[in-house]
Amino acid sequence: MNAHCEHLRFTETFSAVHQLSDGTAIRLRLLRADDRDGLVEAFGKLSDESRYRRFFTPLTELSDSILERLLRVDGWNHVAIVAEAAGHATGAPELFGIARFIRLDGMPDAAEAAVAVADHMQRRGLGKLLLSVTAGAARERGIAKCRAEVLTNNDGVRALLHELDARLAPVAVESGVAVYEVPLSEITAPETMPHASVQLLRSAARGLEVLFRRLDERG
Repeated sequence: MNAHCEHLRFTETFSAVHQLSDGTAIRLRLLRADDRDGLVEAFGKLSDESRYRRFFTPLTELSDSILERLLRVDGWNHVAIVAEAAGHATGAPELFGIARFIRLDGMPDAAEAAVAVADHMQRRGLGKLLLSVTAGAARERGIAKCRAEVLTNNDGVRALLHELDARLAPVAVESGVAVYEVPLSEITAPETMPHASVQLLRSAARGLEVLFRRLDERG
């Protein structure tokens, strides 16, 4: 754990139980090294469509190298928060979702983010909750904005961007990809989080290949 984390709320000891809109009790905590099997199991339960939407490729399994990169968190520049079943009596609880951010090199106040929720747990407010909590962890580490890469032909995300802020424009466009920066002030408590903010981060920032590239750059 990074020395900067000594006085932070969202650390390896963080644990919070929440009740979703349908009454399901879930526990939020930071990702641990022993979550490897849980990640594999959760990925195996995703539909082909969900896998493609999250990885932008028809990925059929998580390789050892991908798992290592997903688990290589440092508590400061790379933080991941998981949602699991609360009150599980025996064995390891099922992982329902995960959200993470990775601070950008050369931009200490910005990060890229991703969120994934199991198919059977979607449309219950879990993605919104994960995003709001992860945004809180990012803010207390000095991150002020989320950077998202969007394909320029993605009309749906462009419409969501316009809904979020009609003046929002890409900070860069290259090879058919537009880069947007979303202030974390837009991501507050889950019940008040703007719908467009949620959908933008789910659609634009969930591309895990972007995060993998960052992790590869850091060795």
